[in-house]
Amino acid sequence: MTMTPYFETAKSFADVPITDDGVDTATFLLASTDFVNMFDLLGGGVFAFVQNDLRSNIGGVRHRYEAATPDSSTLEKLAINERKCGQREGAACLVRLIRGLWFTCEALRNMQEDRNAELHVCFRRSFDAVLKPRMSFVVRSVVSVAIRAVPHRHDFYARLAQGGSHEKFDSELAKWLAGLEVVILRMKDFLEQGGYGTV
Repeated sequence: MTMTPYFETAKSFADVPITDDGVDTATFLLASTDFVNMFDLLGGGVFAFVQNDLRSNIGGVRHRYEAATPDSSTLEKLAINERKCGQREGAACLVRLIRGLWFTCEALRNMQEDRNAELHVCFRRSFDAVLKPRMSFVVRSVVSVAIRAVPHRHDFYARLAQGGSHEKFDSELAKWLAGLEVVILRMKDFLEQGGYGTV
């Protein structure tokens, strides 16, 4: 009996509802968690530097959501109502979470668009564009070392597809990333215009 590949059961960002009120918080948190957990399949803590940051900020947003669920049905409402309470930790975590997802999204999109580039090159390009300007020299040095340790492109696909079709995984990943990009662009605009922080 073969197991269904993880990517076929994980919650996709393509399925996160977005209404006039904003991005559905509960579904977004589920999709974010499943996305981060997907990298466990690579083993050896290869993406630990990304996962730890994302998990920490998912936890911060979830904590705020659980503390005020009726007022936090969308990410936008969560930030607005938290501010009314004179707090900001949930929104600060949301800014960092969107930034981390943006970095990962850009790297994986780069991987899909540039079929000849190795994964570490794609992550380096994304890091330089998204994260590098907001990091200290020490943190940049640590991340640079971590990026060099990412697996080869073929190994990445083989491990994440888990014996399934690479083409199917690639197709599903493209949908995930397209859905994620919609959320990122919307939240980036909302958070920056609302004065919650720069993504």
